[in-house]
Amino acid sequence: MTKLKNLEREVQRLTRDEMAAFRAWFREYDSDAWNRQIEEDARTGKLDSLAEEAVPAHRAGRIKEI
Repeated sequence: MTKLKNLEREVQRLTRDEMAAFRAWFREYDSDAWNRQIEEDARTGKLDSLAEEAVPAHRAGRIKEI
């Protein structure tokens, strides 16, 4: 059995309180991983082309708030 299948089986066995704690932990874990990836992408220049496009558009007033 794969690690993922084992993990799925274990998650299905969690109590309601354990599931709530797992969700909170995973949200933080996933958010931290996302932030590290964005920081790495920024540091290595992967986001430069987006910035080069966005900055002039912002200065020209062509940006919509979301």
